[in-house]
Amino acid sequence: MTRPDAVAVVVPARDEEDLLPGCLDAVAAAVDALRATHPLVRTQVLVVLDACRDGSAQVVHDRDDVVALTTLAGCVGVARSEGVEAAAAWAADVGARSLWVASTDADSVVPAHWLTAHLDWAADGLGLVVGTVEPRPGDLSPAALSAWHQRHTTADGHDHVHGANLGFTLAAYRSAGGFPRLPTHEDVGLVTAMRQAGVPSLATGAVPVVTSGRRAGRAPGGFADYLDGLGA
Repeated sequence: MTRPDAVAVVVPARDEEDLLPGCLDAVAAAVDALRATHPLVRTQVLVVLDACRDGSAQVVHDRDDVVALTTLAGCVGVARSEGVEAAAAWAADVGARSLWVASTDADSVVPAHWLTAHLDWAADGLGLVVGTVEPRPGDLSPAALSAWHQRHTTADGHDHVHGANLGFTLAAYRSAGGFPRLPTHEDVGLVTAMRQAGVPSLATGAVPVVTSGRRAGRAPGGFADYLDGLGA
């Protein structure tokens, strides 16, 4: 299968001025690594500022290589959807034949080989890559961190779904109807629909993303609430 000739990274952010810089630094390193190995592949990073009332917009404004979108929805499903649609419009404008969308979160740090690995899997014919996340150890108590590891595996074939570590082709995304516009579990909804649509997929632990272990989250019933339930 032909390797996608465009890659867009979509990052929803809601009041993330403290953690967004680290996220974008890591994404920039992943973009640099991708450009070093595939210099003809076009790249774009898009941050969706969702009902932000802090300095997140200024964080994005200070980076020439990042595009900012704004929504007042206060809903991560809407934010991710808007980001993908903007990525699709960008890909069409630059004449891309095939777009790979990589999804992460503003409180997360991707590994340097994240995009390079995604693009290689896409070239092998995959339409969906479902990665793992790991909470920053210093954010959790020892008991909560132990409970996390007891309940989660980072091995290939895992059954976890995290919007902070997803990748897919635009064609696969369209075939599944896109992100459901939900305040939480929009990632699970998309992945479930893609798999039901027969999209070739991989659940892998090869590109783990480190994410915040905070217990005061942005999405009701989301990752932060889950960690809080571990006794964090």
